[in-house]
Amino acid sequence: MSSTAKDFFTVLRERNSVRHFDASHKLSEQEIKELLELAGSAPSSWNLQHWKFIAFTKAAAKEKLLPIANGQKQVVDASVTVAVLGDLQAHRNVEAVYGPAIQAGSENAYAGYSSHTAMIAQIEEAYADDSSSYRRDEAIRNASLAAMQLMLAAKAKGLDSGPMVGFDANAFVQAFHVQPRYIPVLLVAIGKAAVPARPTSRFPVEQTIIWNGFEPDIATL
Repeated sequence: MSSTAKDFFTVLRERNSVRHFDASHKLSEQEIKELLELAGSAPSSWNLQHWKFIAFTKAAAKEKLLPIANGQKQVVDASVTVAVLGDLQAHRNVEAVYGPAIQAGSENAYAGYSSHTAMIAQIEEAYADDSSSYRRDEAIRNASLAAMQLMLAAKAKGLDSGPMVGFDANAFVQAFHVQPRYIPVLLVAIGKAAVPARPTSRFPVEQTIIWNGFEPDIATL
């Protein structure tokens, strides 16, 4: 096993959810931008990048967030608390994502489709019904990938993190003027742990893996 691979697996195994942060530890704007750049390299459907990040660094903004997050003090004590938002209208990113490659005639301009027209048509069809659950499901799925990558990036840089879903999403939208295009998915507190993460167990892999599908349920046949 290479040292690079070992380091990556160490990051995976040592990342734990932290609740108590050192309030004196600060991150620079550049350090936060580097973390969010790494988070934004996560995969996404059609590479539409269904995420926006609100970075809470100022004390006043964190205090405003605190009651919305049910008094979870980590949102105040962490060096930065990042609200990960999902994009309900990610199809509007098509031109920004693919336009330059299409204009340049790149063979990667349309991600394996017969033409960029065919690709764009499929994206538009998928997003055509704004009353379906598809937009919301995609927003949550893809933003969650970015959130996980954010936490791993933080650990790789010697930081700790803690994801939170215990907050009032509607109050968050109102308090921070979130546009209707976006939905709050989760909060991620990032900084230096003041108290080590509480050890947690995991199911053995034999309990979580199903090989080649479930067996038929005889009672339903």
